[in-house]
Amino acid sequence: MLIYNVTTKVSPMIHESWLEWMKKEHIPEIIATGLFHDYRICRLLDQDDSDGPTYAVQYFTDTLENYHTYLQEHAGLLRQKSFDAFGDQFVAFRTVMQVV
Repeated sequence: MLIYNVTTKVSPMIHESWLEWMKKEHIPEIIATGLFHDYRICRLLDQDDSDGPTYAVQYFTDTLENYHTYLQEHAGLLRQKSFDAFGDQFVAFRTVMQVV
């Protein structure tokens, strides 16, 4: 199993609306691609939250091919929707991990 992990630092000004948008719109769109079968949202602890909270959203898939298909066919549009909704009020970085 593979985990596509997106870690995001969110501005306090948009924190609540961003989290609601993630749960109601963004994550369901990613799951609807059929390339991931589950997800988890985690808030990082022991972080300086003065600039806003940090979240890790993990999407679970069974193959590297699914992950690459997501990147090629869906990631660009879904990332653009994030910027359209929240501009520069967040910073995200992405990693891929294999469960061993």
